[in-house]
Amino acid sequence: MGLVQRGARNRRTPYYEATQRYGPKGFTVYNHMYFPIRFDSFEDEFDALLNGVTVWDVAVERCLEISGPDGFRFAQLLTPRDLSKCSVGQAKYVLICDADGGIVNDPVLTRMAENSFWFALASSDALLFARGLKNAYPNLNATIREVEVAPLQIQGPKSKDLMTALLGDGIRALKYYYWTKATIAGAPVVVTRTGWTSEVGYEVYLTDSSKGSDVYEAIMKAGEPHGVRPTGPSDIRRIEGAIFNWGADMTYENNAFEMGLERLVDFGLADSDSISLAAYRRIRDEGVSRRINGVVLDGDPFPDLNNTKWPVLAGGEPVGKVTSAIYSPRLSQNIGYAWLPTALSVAGQAVMVESEWGIRTGVVNPMPFVDPEKRIPVS
Repeated sequence: MGLVQRGARNRRTPYYEATQRYGPKGFTVYNHMYFPIRFDSFEDEFDALLNGVTVWDVAVERCLEISGPDGFRFAQLLTPRDLSKCSVGQAKYVLICDADGGIVNDPVLTRMAENSFWFALASSDALLFARGLKNAYPNLNATIREVEVAPLQIQGPKSKDLMTALLGDGIRALKYYYWTKATIAGAPVVVTRTGWTSEVGYEVYLTDSSKGSDVYEAIMKAGEPHGVRPTGPSDIRRIEGAIFNWGADMTYENNAFEMGLERLVDFGLADSDSISLAAYRRIRDEGVSRRINGVVLDGDPFPDLNNTKWPVLAGGEPVGKVTSAIYSPRLSQNIGYAWLPTALSVAGQAVMVESEWGIRTGVVNPMPFVDPEKRIPVS
């Protein structure tokens, strides 16, 4: 990290100093913050996630807060998912969409009070998007800001044991996609039953950024009997589980129907409730010309996550692109996502892929690749 240019524009997370003690082997910049993405090999971190408990610093998921007397009304403008079905104390996976249905971000939303919401953002300028939208609704009394909270993820089958050691047996009653307040190392936190892994897990949102090292080390100490490991996000597991990465697998040029996420669009809302609803009615009626698909690719195991988007060919002609691809040790297969024309988005469809490691044959495969009913994270 001594070779990486620092300054006020790129910030460190509250856990930066603590993570340095565990020897991170890779960083990226995400939402203008340094993000530790690897402490060991992809395969070893994947194994730790499947069989133990992992901790990763995701304070880079900056939280957009919408609050004020008209906070509910404004938050609903951002997403086509009906927020009246999200109670205080609950969380939902939502899409922030533009007036053409394009996906600006895909955060986990937590309803903190009747008119107060947090959106834990992927790496896009959704805060600026929301502030710009406010200009179109000057009569709405809503506050739009980046709230100073810092999430950590605690993921894996032994995460419940770690959290019980940290907070007591009561934490086991916390339901999937709900949150509660707690204290760790004397610092106030919000704990959610969520995660980016498709495994059992929690997220801890620290609300006092001065306590980052204390909280991180308290979690690591509580996890020692359970073999806790600091890691980065597991691309192997998130691809197995059909978790998309905004900016890699989708952008504002894609919509919910192309992503297979139309369940996140509630057509019971009025067009005036959300800025994307009118566009989504049109998209629903007209259909889409392309879709993202799971794909299995033959040949030797990929040595790494792909560094570029790979061309997809059918009949010798370019028809799409692979956005994310990696080798799954559990499945003994190379797996990934491929954008294809709707006519080719059919299970069993064969395509050719120009990968960084040579031409590969791909076959369209249903998603998720593992646990299609999503029973693991709920358990």
